[in-house]
Amino acid sequence: MLSARNMSRLSNLAKQGCQFGRRHYGLPASAIGLGTDPRKDKTVQLTPLRGVNIIHDPLLSKGTAFSIAERERLSIRGLVPPRCQEMDKQLLRIKRNLDALETPLSKFVFLSALQDRNEILFYKLLINYLDELSGIIYTPTVGEACLMSHSIYRRSRGMYFSSQDRGAMSAMVHNWPHDEVDVIVVTDGSRVLGLGDLGANGMQIPIGKLSLYVAAGGIRPRSVLPVVLDVGTNNESLLNDPLYLGMGHPRLDGDEYYTFVDEWVTAVHSRWPNALIQFEDFKYPHAYNLLNKYRDKITCFNDDIQSTSAITLAGILASLKARGRSQQDLNEERIICVGAGSAGVGVCEGIVDAMVAQGKVKSREEAYSRIWMLDQHGLLGNPALSTADPLLPTDTRNEELDERQRCYVKSDLSDRLSLEDLVEQVKPTVILGLTGVPGVFTEKAIRTMAKYQEKPIVFPLSNPDTRAECTAEEAFKWTDGRAIFASGSPFADVTMPDGKVCRTNQCNNSYSFPGLGLGITVSRARTVTPNMFLETANTIADLASPEQLKEGILFPGVTHLREVALAVGTRVCEVAYEENVATALLQEGEILSDVVQSSMFVPEYIPLVHSPNAH
Repeated sequence: MLSARNMSRLSNLAKQGCQFGRRHYGLPASAIGLGTDPRKDKTVQLTPLRGVNIIHDPLLSKGTAFSIAERERLSIRGLVPPRCQEMDKQLLRIKRNLDALETPLSKFVFLSALQDRNEILFYKLLINYLDELSGIIYTPTVGEACLMSHSIYRRSRGMYFSSQDRGAMSAMVHNWPHDEVDVIVVTDGSRVLGLGDLGANGMQIPIGKLSLYVAAGGIRPRSVLPVVLDVGTNNESLLNDPLYLGMGHPRLDGDEYYTFVDEWVTAVHSRWPNALIQFEDFKYPHAYNLLNKYRDKITCFNDDIQSTSAITLAGILASLKARGRSQQDLNEERIICVGAGSAGVGVCEGIVDAMVAQGKVKSREEAYSRIWMLDQHGLLGNPALSTADPLLPTDTRNEELDERQRCYVKSDLSDRLSLEDLVEQVKPTVILGLTGVPGVFTEKAIRTMAKYQEKPIVFPLSNPDTRAECTAEEAFKWTDGRAIFASGSPFADVTMPDGKVCRTNQCNNSYSFPGLGLGITVSRARTVTPNMFLETANTIADLASPEQLKEGILFPGVTHLREVALAVGTRVCEVAYEENVATALLQEGEILSDVVQSSMFVPEYIPLVHSPNAH
């Protein structure tokens, strides 16, 4: 709920403004003679399509659910089975067939085919079974789907901009059939989850993200656009695979790369100036460079840097409460982050932001002192104190780090110090994994941590589950069931030998980005501000009940993603007005939470009416 102070502020905004920027996508049924009883009045959708074109359009098709009247006026009578079946019967059929499939990848392919022929039914199924299906359409199964994307390809979805399209992108964007696009998720496939460079196969990531934007965040399926920037790949196995569908050359880099991305940003922004652009799975340092270049020019954010940071911060704040402490004590935590790439640095920057915002540290430098960061060589420390392998050069260590990583260098500790030795010296309360390297959290490191902490916070956050720094079973075994555990991909709860059930959490940005996108879209924010991510974290951290926290449960279950998105979206929308970056105006008397909720897409069949002039 909104605070009284901010409700008053928004009420004043509403009195100054006019109609809030909501859209209506139908006409009253009574207006065209389909009904006169206002209690039964429905909206209808106008379409210029008829016949098989209706059946083959996934945004319009109802499968077997077309009414007799629709079949007549849309010229599809006889083109579908005669018995009209409502959505509940369709869901029964789909779920029965889905359950008969044996592997997650086969279920992924099945669901993709459903989305390709009937998006309303696809999203209804997804919302009804979010807990079960989110792991199929996104992590962990989407990782396998990316690896196999060129082999399981059936039908194009989204847009591909490749190196052969340079100079043509401003024209290409008009090939997309929809004039209104609210959210674009774009990747260059250079760092897909923890799987590395997958080139054009990375398209499955934007598709999966946008499916969650629709199902959880309520963004309309007609207004989302998944994009791959195909600048080549350095993955030799893909370059040598005759079935690979991307460009068969090494990746563009340097000025050539940034010029390519700039042409694309200019093209999409010229056609859809109000669209939110989410950068996804770009490798370090491109991820930071692109974010810094565009964050103040267009409405955009980087999911791996900022959204992952928000949900990880939410997990740490909730874990404070689970240990009987205040969320305002964040500055007292001792945090080890294993992983110094875009995700690792981004997560830690969000934690530093939160410490500064709480006002208990005097400077960012003091906040940095509470975090120890490791890369593939070990601790970012002082080369002069290094006792690492003498064959590894130390004199160029600082030159290898960029300005963001240098903030975490510890001058009082040896460079390349191992995780086990660091844990013994630092005695951390929290350990984060953002490496994509399974087994990085060793038994010795976690057992040592548990020796000093009653409830050690263990967050192996890399996706998919096969890339997690440790498993849930390992974390609980090595801490005698005392860990507070959260991972990027889902793990089942663990039962200890004494019968104690240890609860797992999914600390995945599926909790954060749908609500962020919802709030940004509804408010028509000109820019995405740092405070939106901080407030996203605070909002999510407050959602678990005291009873859940006692059990080690930090977040509501995945089945509640839609409610989480509503809470986050409302707060982000509120922040947009507070910081004067919102461009949508409130109508007098409108309640912001009601506006956000009414803006959320609900997958229901709407009567279709043929109209030659409809768009």
